[in-house]
Amino acid sequence: MLPTLEFEPMEARQVDELPDEPGWQFEPKWDGFRCLAYRSGSSIELKAKSGKPLGRYFPEVVESLGALRPDRFVLDGELVIPLGGALSFDALQNRLHPAESRIRKLAAETPAKLILFDCLHTPENRAVAPEPLSTRRAELERFCAGLDPEAGLALTPCTHDRTEAQAWLERVGDALDGVVAKRLDGPYRPGERAMLKVKRLRTADCVVGGFRYAQASREVGSLLLGLYDEEGRLHHVGFTSAITAAERPALTARLEALVEPPGFTGSAPDKPSRWNRDRPSQWVPLRPELVVEVRYDHVTGDRFRHGTKLVRWRPDKAPRQCTFDQLAQAAAPAVVAALTR
Repeated sequence: MLPTLEFEPMEARQVDELPDEPGWQFEPKWDGFRCLAYRSGSSIELKAKSGKPLGRYFPEVVESLGALRPDRFVLDGELVIPLGGALSFDALQNRLHPAESRIRKLAAETPAKLILFDCLHTPENRAVAPEPLSTRRAELERFCAGLDPEAGLALTPCTHDRTEAQAWLERVGDALDGVVAKRLDGPYRPGERAMLKVKRLRTADCVVGGFRYAQASREVGSLLLGLYDEEGRLHHVGFTSAITAAERPALTARLEALVEPPGFTGSAPDKPSRWNRDRPSQWVPLRPELVVEVRYDHVTGDRFRHGTKLVRWRPDKAPRQCTFDQLAQAAAPAVVAALTR
C-alpha cells in the first residue's frame, strides 16, 4: 500500500484578488470533481475529496491510469467531462448512478478526463508531498511527458505571471470556475486550506416569480428567481435567501400582496431535494412585478448552481428585460479550450 493512500486533498481559501507578490504559481480552477488517483501495481483507486471511492463511476479513467507504464503513483487532479466545448457538471452528476450498465453507457458516450495538477508520490516510490510545489510540479511534468491527448489524462496549465492569470480570470466561462494560487515554496498540506482561490462573481437582474416561507414560520425564507426566454416564458433559475431578519416582516407583507398564479410560465421550482427533506415543499406564485439584482458564481443547465446573494432591488428595471442573455458565458482561454475539445 502506498504511504499516502489516506491523504486528504489540500484545499483552498477564497480571497477577492490574486496575490501580487512573487513566489506564486497560478492554475485554472476547473469545474469538476476533485479526485486523488492512487496506483500500486494492479490496484487503482480514485477518491473524492470526501474520501469516498469514485472509480466505479469513472471506469474509463481507471482504465486510462491502468494503461500507463508507471505502476506506482499518487496524483491530485480534477475529474471533468468535456461536452460541446465546455465542461458539463450535470454530466458528472449523472455518473453517480447505482446501475453499472448505465455508468458504462455514459462512460462510452461522454468520457471523462482527469486533469492533473499535483504529484504526491512518484513512480520511483518517493513521497514528494513534503517537498516544495516547484519540485512536485517538475515531477508531475515528467510524469505527464508524452501522454496521449486521447488517453483521458491531461496536465493542467500553470503560470507564474499574475497578468496572465488575471486574463484567465477575466475570461472565466463554461470551462473555468476561477483561478487557484499556490506558493512555489510550499509543501502539500493535506486537509488544510493552504491555497488561495479567486472566483469571478457575476450579477444578473431576475424577476421574483415566487417565494417560500421560512421553515416553521409565516415570514419569507427565500425568493424564487426567474428569467424570460425568447418566447416570453418565465423560467425558474434559482433562489436567494440573503434576507435579513429586520427585512422579513415588511417584505412578507409586500410579497403576499402580489400572490397570483402561475408565477412561472416556463420551468417551475422542483419539489424538495431528497437530500434535504426539511426544506418546505410549497412555494407561493407571484405576479411578475418585482426585480432584484443577485450575485452568482456559476450556471449549470441555465440555472444558478448555488444560492445567490441579493445585491439590491431594481424598481427601475422592467421585468421583461430580465432575460437569459445575461448568463452568456465568456469564452475560455485558448490554453483551456485545448483541454476541453
